[in-house]
Amino acid sequence: MHCKKEKLILFTRYPVAGKTKTRLIPELGREDAARLQEIMTGYAVLNARCYGALSGVQIEICYDGASKRNMHRWLGNGLEFIRQGDGDLGQRMNRAFDRAFQAGYECVVIMGCDCPQIDVKCLSEAFDALKENDVTIGPAMDGGYYLIGLSKPVEKLFADINWGSEFVFDQTLAVIESEKLKVTKLEKLSDVDCPEDLTLCCDLGFLKSDSRTISVIIAALNEKDHIQKTVSIALQGVSEVIVADGGSLDETLKLAQQSGAQTINVPYGRPSQLNTAALQAKGDILLFLHADTELPDDFAMTMIKAVKSPKFAAGAFRLGIDSKGAGIRVIEAAANLRSRLLKLPYGDQAVFMTKDTFFRVGGFSDMPIMEDYELIKRLQKRGRIITLDKQVKTSARRWLQLGILRTTVTNQFLIAGYKLGISPMKLAVLYRNHKKRHSKNTKRKDPKNESTILRAE
Repeated sequence: MHCKKEKLILFTRYPVAGKTKTRLIPELGREDAARLQEIMTGYAVLNARCYGALSGVQIEICYDGASKRNMHRWLGNGLEFIRQGDGDLGQRMNRAFDRAFQAGYECVVIMGCDCPQIDVKCLSEAFDALKENDVTIGPAMDGGYYLIGLSKPVEKLFADINWGSEFVFDQTLAVIESEKLKVTKLEKLSDVDCPEDLTLCCDLGFLKSDSRTISVIIAALNEKDHIQKTVSIALQGVSEVIVADGGSLDETLKLAQQSGAQTINVPYGRPSQLNTAALQAKGDILLFLHADTELPDDFAMTMIKAVKSPKFAAGAFRLGIDSKGAGIRVIEAAANLRSRLLKLPYGDQAVFMTKDTFFRVGGFSDMPIMEDYELIKRLQKRGRIITLDKQVKTSARRWLQLGILRTTVTNQFLIAGYKLGISPMKLAVLYRNHKKRHSKNTKRKDPKNESTILRAE
């Protein structure tokens, strides 16, 4: 059997202090228990997004404790939000499975957000198992299960189970055997429900209060002309630079490795490149850097100081464009004014935040365009967006390729279209078509532009 349509459903609650992770409140307090719920849900969403980019699986957040608007403001675009509804856990899960199968999905997996050990590999194994089995199930150390997947509806799996007890897995397995269902059991993993489970969270860096180390993350695609210098400058301030390559056909990967960067192949789009690298990063602070942007001197200490400021959510640097001319200076000034007044720095400005914060919001939304704008808009609701006085220096190729006025108008059109509700997919198509048309015209006028490497979207 081959699953043509797959759906991944995450069960979670909105993180309200005093109402989530209640068994951890004596150990952590109300606020930190809710914060842990937020981090683990965001971390689960981040892994789901990475798997979704790889497989094309549709992702649904089945939630409780908030409105759809609140869930969207928290976790962003590219996700389907549906209330769990009434009933015990079994009734709610059975309803979610029925809804997915009735919509035409052939393989459906439900996972909880209490098990931070669920990663892309685990999800891949779960869906692969459903190609030959009726059920896939992931047993938890506490006697329950952290994941269950079906290739057809089986209502009996969710009836007469002692939910919340240590017998949930065994009772479910007994139903599977009595119904003669083909099953694959995944690796036994740990949920985080009790104080003794918190060691796992500490190992993953959740709830860490002090941020001292930095991971620089670069999404690259055919960047051989810039990657060496960008990596070399970054490594003067940090010990880890990760280059997530989107399928370069030039020497980008080789040159990045020669310059001292770690490299990974993620040919599924820029958001997935950044999200996948963030999951592998060891630093307490994540700095998302464009492949053609050079960091300023002493950037690391400046970032660490900024992260410790009150109500910090995210930061960025002043924009500097590596070109002369009054028009370029105007663009710089306008961008820096926008960053300070509207709290809207973009990717050219090397956006950074703690890894804890990045996990809490579920990473970058899987969008073909505008992913950095969308993430900053979500982060604005969490605290201060700081623009540092130090200036990055980014390549002027985008402005030189399309022209200063045309580039500026195009950028504003994209933002306006996004605010008006035009889908990012349609905006991306419009942007690429516009760029292609202008590139053809430019080639006729100036053959030198044929070798210009456009920024990877």
